[in-house]
Amino acid sequence: MNIMLKNIEMPKLSPKSDDYFFGTWKKQPGDQIKKGDPLFEVETEKVISEVPSDFAGVLKEQKVSEGDPISVGDVVATIEVDE
Repeated sequence: MNIMLKNIEMPKLSPKSDDYFFGTWKKQPGDQIKKGDPLFEVETEKVISEVPSDFAGVLKEQKVSEGDPISVGDVVATIEVDE
């Protein structure tokens, strides 16, 4: 069993925008996460969207805070995964 750290990057949610504002975390460091679990929310001028995790593992680090401006591809968290 290999333990690896994976970066969670901000995905593209809208064809019209690559820039968002970080909303709230749904998970905290140390929480066990399943693939597809809601990890955080982001806000555009019109909607709030939940972003699911692409990986199963343990949330190790949150790299952004509520209200921070973020763009597609920005690293927002690190998850420890077993592979």
